[in-house]
Amino acid sequence: MSLNVSELKVGDKFPEGVKFEYAPIQDADPTSCGVPQTYNASEEFKGKKFVIVSVPGAFTPGCQARHLPPYIENIEKLASKGVDLVIVIAFNDAWVMAAWGKVNGVTGDSKIKFMSDTKTNFSKGIGWMAGMGDRTGRYAIIVEKDGTVSYAEIEKSPREVSVSGADAVLSRL
Repeated sequence: MSLNVSELKVGDKFPEGVKFEYAPIQDADPTSCGVPQTYNASEEFKGKKFVIVSVPGAFTPGCQARHLPPYIENIEKLASKGVDLVIVIAFNDAWVMAAWGKVNGVTGDSKIKFMSDTKTNFSKGIGWMAGMGDRTGRYAIIVEKDGTVSYAEIEKSPREVSVSGADAVLSRL
């Protein structure tokens, strides 16, 4: 995938070749791990309206306290506005992301999926890193059923949760 931030903007199509790593949540025990697998996002997302929410790291204070909970609390509101999936990504591996989902009460049948931006390929490809080493940036992207990006915003500081938060996304749906 060869993208840069100037290529990902409102009106663009979601890129081809996007893959994440995913360990499906199969039970509530955070110490029980599924087998990580490649999730071909470009294929799996076709025909779906989805939101990608990127955080600098699972279990980190801002992500755990201020960023993730409003998405979980508002999943039905997001669904009522046509969102099929909310994908939460971070640089953490697939096992950590699955455990993070479990600790927050997310089940395997939820409309929220926790995935690893494997080696930060996606975030690097769009130029949206956190500026804190190899951590993914804090951003949100809305993609319509036809694959068109309708919202794409990154926080000016990785400590902020404004343009990437659930309220900002809900206001754009």
